[in-house]
Parts: sequence; structure tokens; C-alpha cells
Amino acid sequence: MTDVKRLACAIDHTLLKPDTTAGMIEKLCEEAVLYGFATVCVNPFYVELASSILRDSSVKICTVIGFPLGASTTRIKVLEASNAIVNGAKELDIVLSIGSLVAGDYKAVVEDLSTVVSVAAAKKVTSKVIIETCLLNYNQKISACAIVNEVGANFIKTSTGFSTGGATIEDVKLLRANVGRNTLVKASGGIRDAEFALALLDAGAERIGTSNGVRMIEQLAIAA
Repeated sequence: MTDVKRLACAIDHTLLKPDTTAGMIEKLCEEAVLYGFATVCVNPFYVELASSILRDSSVKICTVIGFPLGASTTRIKVLEASNAIVNGAKELDIVLSIGSLVAGDYKAVVEDLSTVVSVAAAKKVTSKVIIETCLLNYNQKISACAIVNEVGANFIKTSTGFSTGGATIEDVKLLRANVGRNTLVKASGGIRDAEFALALLDAGAERIGTSNGVRMIEQLAIAA
């Protein structure tokens, strides 16, 4: 598989900015089809629009739940997830309760996540848990891996891209080594060039969340 194909099929083509317009979502979807990206990742408000645009394509709709702080109540996360699924979302990127994790209240984190992940699982929708690695120390990252294993999410994801840092090679390797064999790793946040994205895949990531996918694929195409 060429680097272009390998990277393109791993990209969640992302647009989560607060000033996003419907026209920008339409362009995002067109780019995802053109370049063969795995998904478009959009805010819940735009799931229905993206779903209508992409209904005849292989590109899936990804959205975010409890984003970007993870500080919504479980009830709100469940409602948000359920509504997104009804509107066409096939993948949910769920922010865990970061404050609870940092405080060591693992029971609260597990109860929150397991409830939301079960909503996705019941509809055969992929769940990805965002742990916000830049806010965690080593032991907290290991605990987050254990929690993701326990709740049965499909992916563990490094970052929202809205905090103090993003994906690193070291964090991806750490997560890959500490989640179950059937749990995948998504790297996101600060991924702006193809070389770094490919290095993250080499480190163990199976999915790349980025708003720079088009530029990265074009970089590789020129280099080839």
C-alpha cells in the first residue's frame, strides 16, 4: 500500500471550529470523498447535513460527545449520543470526565463512559474515548487505558485538539502498549504534516484526526 493510500484511509477529516458554516461542511464532505478519507468528523449540529451529503458514499460520519471538556452529565452525553446516531453518526468520539480521572475517581469515569459506550454499541456505532493526554501524567494515562479496556470502547483517542497539547509519538506508543488487542488508537491534535502523521501510524495509531488531511495527501503526492 502506498503512503498516500495508507494515510488517506486512516484520516478522520475534521472540522470542529465554532464558526463552521454549512458551506464549509459541504466542502469537507466533498474533500473526504475525493481523497478517500475514512470519515468526516463534525460537531453534532452538522451530523444530519453531512449524513445527507455522504449517504451514497463510503465515507462515514463521526461526531463528538461531551466535547471538548468531558464535563457534561452522563444524561446529557447519552442524549447527545442518541440524537447523533439518529441523525446518521456511525462513529462517536466521547470525551471522558477528565476532572474525575485526574481526581482519581475512577468509578465515576467508568460509570459515565460505560453508559455512553453502551448506547453506541447497541446501535453498532464505533466508540472512541478521548482522554486528553496533555492534561494527564503517566499513571493517569495508564489508568485511562485500563478504563477504556473495561468499558469496551473501540478506540482510545489522544486529544480533543482544543487543550494545551496534542498527539505525540510517545503517547501513541504508550496507549498502544496498554490497551487491549482489540482496542484501536486514534491520534489527534496538532497533526499538520504527512511525515508526522505517518510516524504516528508507525507508532501504533490506526486513525488520524486532523483538519490538514488534504494538505498532507497533496504533500505525499508531490513527493512521489
